[in-house]
Amino acid sequence: MIKIEDIYNRLNTLSPFELQEKWDNSGLIVGSMSREVTDIVVSLDIDRENLLKAEDKTLFIVHHPLIFSGLKELDFSKYPSNLLEIIVKKDISVIAMHTNFDKTHLNKFVFEEILGFKISLNRDFICTAIGDWRKDELLSHLKSKLKLDTLRIVSPKERIKSISITTGAGASLIDEINSDCFLTGDIKYHDAMSAKSKNLMMIDIGHYESEQFFVDVMSRELENLGVSAIISQSLNPFEFN
Repeated sequence: MIKIEDIYNRLNTLSPFELQEKWDNSGLIVGSMSREVTDIVVSLDIDRENLLKAEDKTLFIVHHPLIFSGLKELDFSKYPSNLLEIIVKKDISVIAMHTNFDKTHLNKFVFEEILGFKISLNRDFICTAIGDWRKDELLSHLKSKLKLDTLRIVSPKERIKSISITTGAGASLIDEINSDCFLTGDIKYHDAMSAKSKNLMMIDIGHYESEQFFVDVMSRELENLGVSAIISQSLNPFEFN
């Protein structure tokens, strides 16, 4: 048995919660600092499947906060209240490591250890590499590393000299990108139009697909802190046919 406060303090040392964006809700989402937990589970999100599998008094350490803003009601037929009902009944606790962890760990991990690029510049959510890539070779590389069959691309370039990444949904950062190519997820139509006008290559590498590696880096860092954790990855809400 270990107290949540102990885990929280170790996580805060690893990736300070004060680094999170103002709109974010990282930190202790459900539970109390004095509560003792039996198991620690790491997952990208919380979903019904991994909640039902979890033992009572489990602590979930997740990337995405289950609650982003104030709830005005708890209608147990709707998300996220339907999950909160299970959480409370099973004495489950939840800590989210979101934008703080993006800045300190996740973007770097995906860019270097998953995609194999060498970081030349890193600032907040944006990692950048300098090199020389042909478009077809780059696309093939990304598909292989991320296990994707297809990619949505805005493709004004055949030769790429610099690549930047923001995992998750980073299209709002488009005006801060000075690279030839920007990798991110959840690219919208007007993001694509803007990128094309800027002669910027954009590649949609998926939100879940680019952030699923949270479980790998978080479980490794917990092990380095002397904390044993179970990986119970949440499911991608999308299906592809």
